[in-house]
Amino acid sequence: TARVLDLASPIGRGQRGLLVAPPKAGKTMLLQNIAQSITHNHPDVTLMVLLIDERPEEVTEMQRLVKGEVIASTFDEPASRHVQVAEMVIEKAKRLVEHKKDVVILLDSITRLARAYNTVIPSSGKVLTGGVDANALHKPKRFFGAARNVEEGGSLTIIATALIDTGSKMDEVIYEEFKGTGNMELHLNRKIAERRVFPAIDFNRSGTRREELLTKPDELQKLWILRKIVHDMSEIDAMEFLIDKLSMSKTNDEFFDSMKRQ
Repeated sequence: TARVLDLASPIGRGQRGLLVAPPKAGKTMLLQNIAQSITHNHPDVTLMVLLIDERPEEVTEMQRLVKGEVIASTFDEPASRHVQVAEMVIEKAKRLVEHKKDVVILLDSITRLARAYNTVIPSSGKVLTGGVDANALHKPKRFFGAARNVEEGGSLTIIATALIDTGSKMDEVIYEEFKGTGNMELHLNRKIAERRVFPAIDFNRSGTRREELLTKPDELQKLWILRKIVHDMSEIDAMEFLIDKLSMSKTNDEFFDSMKRQ
């Protein structure tokens, strides 16, 4: 999973990433994989997993699997509690960054956090499509916008999930508001997940802005060639092709070498 992620949308310190997922596309599994990869490859990084409005069993599972801090407010808690927990986490993360620490927050999900703020915030009288108050998205945007790499300090990376295709107009409005704010987007596809192909990443729609800052020039050229190869394939074929080829090699460098030979 982590290797496909490195090809589709590489993540750097200070990244502001959006993991766009319909229901049952494997976003929780993907978040767990990202969390395990971070703790394994970068033990110096402070990892915080923030679960808002989630099922209690998912919270327990995350606590057992992830060697990091798991902070949660389950769906049976009031919206005010969701907001309180989220603000506590972001303030703690900011203080750690001020002490030159590298911090990663994995948030599931920004959509439910925005819904909680929409419930809690006093009504401004201006309502957007789907019942979202005009002022409700200001604080979730401040949360998401806190992600950055500080020149004289540490870095704060936020990878947040955004829910789509839930049948709720409000969720669509929230996603549209956050769409342009991240500098990395990873799209999951339910059709791929239904074929039991995991990770169900829509390779062609996923990407990182300014990826040349995260990858070496020769790797970047190979990535562009790979994108040209998979561009004409369907989402399912592209993912099956990638997983098949990656399973034959131990590293992404080996994978690119095998592609060159073909």
